[in-house]
Amino acid sequence: MKEILDQFRLGRHEFDHGNLEGFEGLDPYDLFELWTTEAVKNKESEPNAFVLSTVSSDGQPSSRILYLKDIVEKEFIFYTNYNSKKAEEIAKNPKVSMLFFWPGSSRQIRIEGRCEKVDGQLSDDYFASRPRGSQIGAWASCQSAELTDRKVLEDRVKMYEAKFEDEVPRPDFWGGYQIKPSLFEFWQGRSSRLHDRVIFTVEDKLWKIHKQNP
Repeated sequence: MKEILDQFRLGRHEFDHGNLEGFEGLDPYDLFELWTTEAVKNKESEPNAFVLSTVSSDGQPSSRILYLKDIVEKEFIFYTNYNSKKAEEIAKNPKVSMLFFWPGSSRQIRIEGRCEKVDGQLSDDYFASRPRGSQIGAWASCQSAELTDRKVLEDRVKMYEAKFEDEVPRPDFWGGYQIKPSLFEFWQGRSSRLHDRVIFTVEDKLWKIHKQNP
């Protein structure tokens, strides 16, 4: 491990994939769409993956990687188990952070906002579009609860496969969340660590834009 850490410490990487000097728009969603489109075009690995960070009632942050599934009325949609750790923390503190990272483009997008459950019909529609195995898995997994043995989970899968021979309904404890952004940060890697950072904040329903030092 020491050799690997030495490589990390001594390693150098120059960023030279573009800049943000020419962007003059006033809507962060336009730049988000542009960068996401380019991430797909550049074949970034899982371009819709993002880190969701939540905070517990005692101030302990926790993070995990999820997938952006939609943007509805300018709110970012993801799906999960409503009994999970992240859901419990969101219920107590709806302020969350998202982070998209596309290393091939030397780009990051950080988003801060408030999170709440989506309408049940939206969750129903998405759940119905999932593969059967994922639908069964949503029923079988007591997400974030202690698992004493893998076989317990596999037995629950078999039980729900037998219970739902045809259509699999959406569990009440599973569904979507929507994040309403209050801040966007667009980060573009530049040479010599002199990166571009463009910040959008919302004031009186209007977006304000400024730059920050790297």
